[in-house]
Amino acid sequence: MELQIVVDPLTGPEIAALLREHLDEMYRISPPESVHALDLAKLRQADVTFWSAWAGGELLGCAALRELDGRHGEIKSMRTGAAHRGRGVAGALMRRILGEAEQREYRRLSLETGSQPEFAPARALYRRYGFEVCGPFADYAEDPCSTFMTRTLAGAHNRNQR
Repeated sequence: MELQIVVDPLTGPEIAALLREHLDEMYRISPPESVHALDLAKLRQADVTFWSAWAGGELLGCAALRELDGRHGEIKSMRTGAAHRGRGVAGALMRRILGEAEQREYRRLSLETGSQPEFAPARALYRRYGFEVCGPFADYAEDPCSTFMTRTLAGAHNRNQR
Protein backbone atom coordinates (compact mmCIF):
# COMPACT_ATOMS: atom_id res chain seq x y z
CA MET A 1 0.00 0.00 0.00
CA GLU A 2 1.49 3.32 -1.08
CA LEU A 3 0.18 5.83 1.40
CA GLN A 4 0.00 9.54 0.62
CA ILE A 5 -0.47 11.97 3.47
CA VAL A 6 -1.53 15.44 2.37
CA VAL A 7 -2.62 18.67 4.00
CA ASP A 8 -6.37 18.55 3.48
CA PRO A 9 -8.55 21.63 2.81
CA LEU A 10 -11.51 19.88 4.46
CA THR A 11 -13.77 20.42 1.47
CA GLY A 12 -14.23 16.91 0.06
CA PRO A 13 -17.22 14.66 0.73
CA GLU A 14 -14.94 11.76 1.77
CA ILE A 15 -13.35 13.67 4.64
CA ALA A 16 -16.72 15.09 5.71
CA ALA A 17 -18.09 11.54 5.91
CA LEU A 18 -15.08 10.23 7.89
CA LEU A 19 -15.31 13.10 10.36
CA ARG A 20 -19.07 12.56 10.72
CA GLU A 21 -18.38 8.88 11.47
CA HIS A 22 -15.77 10.01 14.02
CA LEU A 23 -18.12 12.42 15.80
CA ASP A 24 -21.02 9.96 15.73
CA GLU A 25 -18.86 7.32 17.39
CA MET A 26 -17.57 9.77 20.01
CA TYR A 27 -21.15 10.69 20.95
CA ARG A 28 -22.16 7.02 21.02
CA ILE A 29 -19.37 6.14 23.45
CA SER A 30 -19.06 9.29 25.59
CA PRO A 31 -21.50 11.66 27.26
CA PRO A 32 -21.84 14.94 25.30
CA GLU A 33 -19.85 16.96 27.85
CA SER A 34 -16.93 14.55 27.42
CA VAL A 35 -16.73 14.75 23.61
CA HIS A 36 -13.81 16.97 22.65
CA ALA A 37 -13.61 16.08 18.94
CA LEU A 38 -13.70 19.08 16.62
CA ASP A 39 -16.24 19.55 13.86
CA LEU A 40 -15.36 20.72 10.34
CA ALA A 41 -15.66 24.42 11.20
CA LYS A 42 -13.30 24.15 14.17
CA LEU A 43 -10.85 22.03 12.19
CA ARG A 44 -10.68 24.83 9.61
CA GLN A 45 -9.37 27.36 12.14
CA ALA A 46 -5.97 28.92 11.52
CA ASP A 47 -4.34 27.17 14.51
CA VAL A 48 -5.11 23.68 13.08
CA THR A 49 -3.26 21.76 10.38
CA PHE A 50 -5.26 18.82 9.07
CA TRP A 51 -3.91 15.84 7.12
CA SER A 52 -5.67 13.06 5.28
CA ALA A 53 -4.15 9.71 4.32
CA TRP A 54 -4.97 8.22 0.92
CA ALA A 55 -4.10 5.11 -1.09
CA GLY A 56 -5.33 4.44 -4.61
CA GLY A 57 -7.76 7.34 -4.44
CA GLU A 58 -9.37 6.02 -1.26
CA LEU A 59 -9.42 7.94 2.04
CA LEU A 60 -7.91 5.79 4.80
CA GLY A 61 -7.62 8.15 7.74
CA CYS A 62 -6.94 11.61 9.07
CA ALA A 63 -5.29 13.55 11.88
CA ALA A 64 -4.81 17.15 12.94
CA LEU A 65 -2.29 19.21 14.87
CA ARG A 66 -3.55 22.20 16.83
CA GLU A 67 -1.10 24.80 18.06
CA LEU A 68 -1.78 25.60 21.70
CA ASP A 69 1.11 28.05 21.86
CA GLY A 70 4.51 28.41 20.20
CA ARG A 71 5.92 25.49 22.22
CA HIS A 72 2.98 23.13 22.68
CA GLY A 73 0.81 21.28 20.17
CA GLU A 74 -2.23 19.04 20.51
CA ILE A 75 -3.18 16.05 18.39
CA LYS A 76 -6.82 16.16 17.27
CA SER A 77 -9.13 14.09 15.07
CA MET A 78 -6.88 11.04 14.77
CA ARG A 79 -9.05 8.56 12.88
CA THR A 80 -8.57 5.52 10.67
CA GLY A 81 -11.55 4.30 8.68
CA ALA A 82 -12.88 1.01 10.06
CA ALA A 83 -12.01 -0.93 6.89
CA HIS A 84 -8.38 0.22 7.06
CA ARG A 85 -7.46 -0.41 10.69
CA GLY A 86 -4.40 -2.53 11.39
CA ARG A 87 -2.64 -1.44 8.19
CA GLY A 88 -0.29 1.17 9.67
CA VAL A 89 -2.34 4.24 8.75
CA ALA A 90 -2.43 5.68 12.29
CA GLY A 91 1.31 5.11 12.73
CA ALA A 92 2.07 6.93 9.48
CA LEU A 93 -0.15 9.84 10.52
CA MET A 94 1.49 9.92 13.95
CA ARG A 95 4.96 10.09 12.38
CA ARG A 96 3.80 12.96 10.16
CA ILE A 97 2.46 14.89 13.15
CA LEU A 98 5.61 14.25 15.19
CA GLY A 99 7.75 15.44 12.29
CA GLU A 100 5.71 18.61 11.91
CA ALA A 101 5.82 19.28 15.66
CA GLU A 102 9.62 18.93 15.61
CA GLN A 103 9.85 21.30 12.61
CA ARG A 104 7.78 23.83 14.52
CA GLU A 105 10.15 23.35 17.46
CA TYR A 106 7.39 22.43 19.87
CA ARG A 107 8.68 21.27 23.20
CA ARG A 108 5.60 19.24 24.03
CA LEU A 109 2.86 17.41 22.20
CA SER A 110 -0.32 16.43 24.06
CA LEU A 111 -3.68 14.83 23.39
CA GLU A 112 -6.99 13.87 24.95
CA THR A 113 -8.59 10.52 24.25
CA GLY A 114 -11.30 8.48 25.88
CA SER A 115 -10.80 6.38 29.00
CA GLN A 116 -13.44 3.84 28.00
CA PRO A 117 -12.49 0.35 26.71
CA GLU A 118 -13.29 1.35 23.12
CA PHE A 119 -10.31 3.73 23.21
CA ALA A 120 -7.76 1.12 24.39
CA PRO A 121 -6.25 0.72 20.88
CA ALA A 122 -5.77 4.49 20.63
CA ARG A 123 -4.11 4.68 24.05
CA ALA A 124 -1.83 1.78 23.08
CA LEU A 125 -0.83 3.58 19.86
CA TYR A 126 0.01 6.75 21.75
CA ARG A 127 2.07 4.82 24.32
CA ARG A 128 4.04 3.19 21.46
CA TYR A 129 4.96 6.69 20.30
CA GLY A 130 6.19 7.79 23.72
CA PHE A 131 3.11 9.45 25.16
CA GLU A 132 2.51 9.15 28.89
CA VAL A 133 -0.59 9.82 30.94
CA CYS A 134 -0.70 13.33 32.39
CA GLY A 135 -3.20 15.73 33.91
CA PRO A 136 -5.48 18.03 31.95
CA PHE A 137 -3.74 20.63 29.79
CA ALA A 138 -4.86 23.78 27.95
CA ASP A 139 -8.58 24.36 28.62
CA TYR A 140 -9.39 20.77 29.63
CA ALA A 141 -10.68 19.84 33.08
CA GLU A 142 -10.57 16.51 34.91
CA ASP A 143 -13.08 14.13 33.35
CA PRO A 144 -13.55 10.44 34.17
CA CYS A 145 -14.20 9.80 30.45
CA SER A 146 -10.91 11.40 29.36
CA THR A 147 -7.32 10.23 29.36
CA PHE A 148 -4.77 13.00 28.86
CA MET A 149 -1.39 12.10 27.44
CA THR A 150 1.76 14.04 26.59
CA ARG A 151 5.34 13.65 25.48
CA THR A 152 8.38 15.86 25.41
CA LEU A 153 9.82 16.23 21.95
CA ALA A 154 13.41 15.23 21.19
CA GLY A 155 14.71 18.69 20.41
CA ALA A 156 13.22 20.31 23.50
CA HIS A 157 16.20 19.57 25.76
CA ASN A 158 18.70 20.99 23.28
CA ARG A 159 16.65 24.18 22.80
CA ASN A 160 16.35 24.65 26.57
CA GLN A 161 20.14 24.80 26.79
CA ARG A 162 20.50 27.57 24.18
